[in-house]
Amino acid sequence: MNWYLLVLKKYAVFSGRARRKEYWYFMLFNIIATIVLAFGDSLLGTFDPETGVGFLGLIYALGVMLPGIGVTIRRLHDTNRTGWWLLLILIPLIGPIVLLIFTILDSDPEENQYGPNPVSD
Repeated sequence: MNWYLLVLKKYAVFSGRARRKEYWYFMLFNIIATIVLAFGDSLLGTFDPETGVGFLGLIYALGVMLPGIGVTIRRLHDTNRTGWWLLLILIPLIGPIVLLIFTILDSDPEENQYGPNPVSD
């Protein structure tokens, strides 16, 4: 939970580096929250099966969109890549797979152009 809150505290921070643990715990919490909210939407009757989105899920997704972009850019920085690589998500099928691989890769062990290694902090 602390990793999730850390990302939310850095709401719109796009500089620096984010270690794998910070990124993946944030993503794990988002997946769990999305499932819980989808269940809540279906109970409330606000879930639309055509779009696959409900009211609560939509509000949550909009609320964590900017922190999600920020932590992904910082994660790319941690692997010594520019945040512009995030645009790979726009390429169907191949782009998300390449981005997934980039976020799984180990950190650049030394200080890079984006800052010191966050593991040593």
